[in-house]
Amino acid sequence: MTKVTLKKGEGRTIKSGGFWVYDNEIESVMGHYRNGDVVFVRDFDGYPLGRGCINANSKIRVRMLTSKDEETDELFWKHRIERAWDYRKKCTDTSSCRLIFGEADGFPGFIADKYEDVLVIQSLSLGMDRIKEQIVALIKEVLAADGIVIRGVYERSDAKEREKEGMEKAKGFIGEPFDTDVPIVENGVRYTVDVANGQKTGFFLDQKYNRLAMQRFCKDARVLDCFCHTGSFGLNAAKGGASQVISVDASDTALETAAENAVLNGYENIISYRAGDAFEILADMKAANELFDVVILDPPAFTKARDSVKKAAKGYRNINTAGLKLVKDGGIFATCSCSHFMDDELFTKVIKEAAAAAHVRLRLIERRHQAPDHPVWLGAENSYYLKFYIFQVL
Repeated sequence: MTKVTLKKGEGRTIKSGGFWVYDNEIESVMGHYRNGDVVFVRDFDGYPLGRGCINANSKIRVRMLTSKDEETDELFWKHRIERAWDYRKKCTDTSSCRLIFGEADGFPGFIADKYEDVLVIQSLSLGMDRIKEQIVALIKEVLAADGIVIRGVYERSDAKEREKEGMEKAKGFIGEPFDTDVPIVENGVRYTVDVANGQKTGFFLDQKYNRLAMQRFCKDARVLDCFCHTGSFGLNAAKGGASQVISVDASDTALETAAENAVLNGYENIISYRAGDAFEILADMKAANELFDVVILDPPAFTKARDSVKKAAKGYRNINTAGLKLVKDGGIFATCSCSHFMDDELFTKVIKEAAAAAHVRLRLIERRHQAPDHPVWLGAENSYYLKFYIFQVL
């Protein structure tokens, strides 16, 4: 097996439980390999650090699979899938859930989402991409042992991250075609998930219990749901008894799906939709002296790189200031960030600054994060990304 030797003093990430070895941490590579092959990784003094997949096209030169010197064969991967599935059965509603969450489940660069009886995968690393169909077959086998039959698999490996691995984007059916508008039920709310064209793998499963948490604040409330995508927070607000919900998004396509979801649940007379830039719409609402009992902000990641955090902080500050100005005295304000570069400390600081700019005081009700089917691996900082805070505005 090809041997990768680290420089003296390097490998701090994997020694602390992480998965990535960067190109500038490597002293030598001994042996022949193809990109995507499994290699043996050792410290500068020969101490074994485990096995991982190598890719000379990527700055992340090796993605670790195991800290042991063990075979990464079919049985290895089946055990990993069984462990991931057993964990989900203990911690979440598994009707629709993230079944495999990349590094946090020991599958570096690989995601599998289960939507009822449909599986959607995303393969973002070359090593995992080479065995993705084997992984799909093993997932089906593990689920079948619990009486769950997967009727279709769709691949959504259409993210830019693949280009960093020297791979082209990939999208389409793995196996027989099927209707890609998939009905699901979450928190008692019905949705149609477009697994072929929706964002990411079709739906944001990571906000599952944050959406549920908002239901209890919305009884008889007038609610504003910003960056609503396909309407999930607004639908949960209506489920919680909201008298009126206004949902805002820049995407006409997303709003069309959101409106269909409202009809699906019988909330078409409660929820209305506005298409456009959220910053502009919130400014117009402020000018019109509109106020809401509950305001929910679920913006996209304003930063996906460390060098743009300062600019992103300004964006988060501005949108939170605009949102806070629309909350009634004593009302509820929920806000979040889905960027792991925007850590808790910085996000809290930004919200404090927004509160000062809006001339309000905030009482923290809950500090939440991603659903447990998106587990945080302490050695992989990018696995903790979603911060979700609920405040009372005073």
